[in-house]
Order: sequence, then C-alpha cells, then structure tokens
Amino acid sequence: MNSNTKFNILRTGLSISIALLISFGIIFLTSKEPVNAIVQLLTGPLQSQRRFGNVIEAMIPLIFTGVGVSIMFAANEINLAGEGAFHLGGLVATYFALNTTLAAGISPIMTILIAGIAGAIVTLIPAILKIKTESDVLVSSLMMNYLVLYFANYILSNILRDPKAGAVVSFAVPSVTQLSTIMPGTRIHIGLFLALIVAILGYIFMFKTKIGYELRITGENRQFARYSGINVVKITLISQLLGGFIFGVGGGVELLGMYNRFTWTSLLGYGWDAIIITTLAKKNPIHVPFAAFFLAYLRTGASIMARSTDVATELVTITQGLIILLVVAEQFLSKYKHKMIAKEAKATLGEKEGE
Repeated sequence: MNSNTKFNILRTGLSISIALLISFGIIFLTSKEPVNAIVQLLTGPLQSQRRFGNVIEAMIPLIFTGVGVSIMFAANEINLAGEGAFHLGGLVATYFALNTTLAAGISPIMTILIAGIAGAIVTLIPAILKIKTESDVLVSSLMMNYLVLYFANYILSNILRDPKAGAVVSFAVPSVTQLSTIMPGTRIHIGLFLALIVAILGYIFMFKTKIGYELRITGENRQFARYSGINVVKITLISQLLGGFIFGVGGGVELLGMYNRFTWTSLLGYGWDAIIITTLAKKNPIHVPFAAFFLAYLRTGASIMARSTDVATELVTITQGLIILLVVAEQFLSKYKHKMIAKEAKATLGEKEGE
C-alpha cells in the first residue's frame, strides 16, 4: 500500500470521525436525552434482523449508483443524468414486465438489461451534446433529469396507471419478473449479489483493462491523453454509456426487488447519493459497497433515532455535508501527506543505496 492510499484512508477515516463528533455535539446541545439518541443512532440498526435488513435494502441501489458515477466521473465529466437514468430504468422495467411474457428465469434478466439500455441512453444524450455543441454537460444533464421525470409521469398516468388503485400507481408487475428475497424476515433480495458483482466488474474494468486505464488517464489529464494517442471522445462516450447502463440496471433492480408497482412520481435522489458514495470511495468501484453500507447504516440509524427520541433525521444531512467537505478539502492534512510521501521516498532511497 503506497503513501497516497494510506493518506486517503486516513483522511476519510478522520473526516467521518470529526463529522460524527460534531453531530454528537449538536445532539448534546439540542436533545433532552442525548445519550439515548446517540445509542440509537449507532446501535439501532443492529437491534433486530429487520432493522439490519433495512440497512442492506438501502445499500443495494447505492452500490449501483455509486459504481455508475465512479465510472462516469473518472473521465472528469460531471454528468448528473444518472438520477434520470435510474428513474427511467425503473419505468422501462415496469413497462417491459407488463407487456412481455417470458420464462421465470429469463424475464427478470431481460427486464433488467432493457432497463440498463434505457439508462445508458439518458446519460449518453448530455455527453453527445457536449461533444457536438460544446454545451455545459452539468446543465444539460440536470435538465435531462426533469425531462425524464415528466416523461415518466406522463407514461405512468396515461399508459401504465391501474384505474382500480387508489393512487397514481402502475399495474402490478408479474411475480415471475420480481426478484426473490434471500433472507426471511427482511426484503433483502437477489439484487444484492448483482450489485456486488457490478462493483467487482467495475473495479476490473477501471483498473485491469486497457480502456479503464485510458479512461483514468483521460480524466486526470485530457491533453496528455490526446497527445498519447488516446481517442478521448470514444473513451468519454464509453464511460457515460457504461455509467448510465449501471444506473438503469440499478433502477430496474430496485423496482423489481423492492416494489410490485411503479410508484415513483418524483426523483428519488439516488443521483445525489451517488456523488457522496463516489467521494467516499475515491472513484474506486471496489470501495463503493463499503461506502454504501456506511451511508445506509447511518441513515437507518438516524431514522430509528428520530422515531425513538427527540432528534430529527436532518442531523444525518449535516453529517453527510461535513464528511464531504472534509474529504474533498485538499488542504485538510496536506502537511501530513507531504511528510508521508517524503518519508516513503527517503525509505525507498535508503533501500536502493543499501543494494
């Protein structure tokens, strides 16, 4: 493990610790039962199988979206259309499941793949606009999310809506297409394994393939990549396509695993969550499951704390913000980083002289 990796682990760990300590301070200042609130926040998710199941259930979509953003952001393109890609993935999965008849083993696989393709189209559009028109991908991708949302609401209200239901929801997705649960007493479904596989494959793609290497070089220094003979446009499009595909797959998996009808009439916020996960994971897909588990655990604990004490769940939003600020702050522990690098260089030089 090199000094840079050690430093990133140290800085992330300290950032989380400092953010939690500040949050605990706020609890002590505002709550009439601060000790109980902190205990519920930290240990609440472990107090029953169902509560811990809530953590894993919340973790699954965060893994998909975290890996998707890690790949898209690796090209240094701030494409935020993953939110819409996830949403459209769920919609397309619902439409496909309701209008096709496939065997039990094939139906969920095909449905999820189709959802992934829909997601890839969503993130590809802002990328193409950037290449063809030099438009700001940040703005176009944000607008894309709302186009997807209103399109999805139209389809839900006019095509997929079940008139017998007492709310704006789709017809029920056939049970043959739904993802089966893997732990009795919880709603943890087989999508957990799919998410972990995606994280592993994402790591292999990013760090063990030629395209992944070119993608990282492009993100670090686009001019250098271009002068090195890398087709920057192709690499950028691949990253946006693949990231959007993973987002769409995540939306399909979430719909088929946690819902039996499409009920999403507003954006779910997973695109923004993915940025938090990616920041904590340092754009490394293999670290995403750990970051996703941490965020899911924190939010589940906050929900339990809010139900059991007088502390609001908004405290977690403060904690998240503090963590992100500290993790991305380049000057935080910068002097210590320089000392670590100098110490490692001196040790390496000493070993060479000894030879």
